[in-house]
Amino acid sequence: MTTRRLGLIMHGVTGRMGTNQHLIRSICAIRAQGGVLLANGDHVMPDPILIGRNAEKIEALARAHGITRWGTNLDAALSSVDDTVFFDAGTTQMRPGLLARAIRAGKHVYCEKPIATHLSEAVEIARVAEASGLKHGAVQDKLFLPGLRKLDMLRRAGFFGRMLAVRIDFGYWVFEGDLQPIQRPSWNYRSEDGGGMILDMMCHWRYVLDNLFGRVRSVSCIGVTHIPKRWDEAGHPYAATADDAAYATCELEGHNGEHVVAQLTMSWATRVRRDDLVTFTVDGTDGSAVAGLTVCRAQPRVATPRPVWNPDEKQTMNFFDQWQEIPDTQVYENGFKIQWEHFIRHVVEDAPYRWTLEEGAKGVQLVEAALASWSERRWVDVPALEI
Repeated sequence: MTTRRLGLIMHGVTGRMGTNQHLIRSICAIRAQGGVLLANGDHVMPDPILIGRNAEKIEALARAHGITRWGTNLDAALSSVDDTVFFDAGTTQMRPGLLARAIRAGKHVYCEKPIATHLSEAVEIARVAEASGLKHGAVQDKLFLPGLRKLDMLRRAGFFGRMLAVRIDFGYWVFEGDLQPIQRPSWNYRSEDGGGMILDMMCHWRYVLDNLFGRVRSVSCIGVTHIPKRWDEAGHPYAATADDAAYATCELEGHNGEHVVAQLTMSWATRVRRDDLVTFTVDGTDGSAVAGLTVCRAQPRVATPRPVWNPDEKQTMNFFDQWQEIPDTQVYENGFKIQWEHFIRHVVEDAPYRWTLEEGAKGVQLVEAALASWSERRWVDVPALEI
């Protein structure tokens, strides 16, 4: 049994998601556990170099987490034969160009979503990656959430019977910045900087819907900028030009041929009264289930209560108590870390891997269809994507 080194170029990880989910909770956690276990019993130890534009910030991040290699010269990092994987968590607008540079340098590529701001760019970089023969992948972290893994187990067990409908309710109040500090980056609310709810979240919902409930066939969507004025990190006011909420309906072709309707509500201008910051509700003929990030609760057909509609009396049923929690029968690790381990095995031992840039392009396809629906005020078909 041996430990093999894997040189990893990590670009754009000084942001919230890159630092917390990809560096600390994924790569640092993998290093702390002794690497990624391969099928033959060997281990792969990722050896990252952090690359960013701000030398002071990138050095501080590296030192804080025991990373000895860091720098600001991406071209120098890409020219190194000792580092074979490139990861990007920077801005969406720069991503296709960065991925193309890495592929030309012979690097396997893995990146955050969206993989591009426009479908044509997403398809092109997916084609370039596939033609190169190199390994490639896009983050699809929500598939690895404990709540959704339990929900998927119910689906695979046939719990729902014929699936009828799906509801995704996502969001919370993002402070404007005048009375309380903001908790999301200000660029999220400027369309010129790649912000917007539809661009950010429809990519997620595409892979969740396709994998768990049925292939997206069409979409109707409206976006809104509920809060037109916000304050940035320096406390300066600015015009919010991006949509901070969106409301969509999708038609799905279920895995067993059912016609499934999905309703999607996503907002950074709403206050939470539900089980979690995002909930996934599935109704079927034989049962229903509601999942959050970690918890999943189910109600089978034979245990469905009989409520009575009577507006003249106070409701006596506590509907939240009528659901059975799906138990934790295994340890659920961080979803980003799990996908990182899958990708590392894919690179090193050619293990099966299906979350490719082509899958990432499908997310951008749904984004463009949703934006077209909003702009043209109509249903938009989502055809099979040809890469």
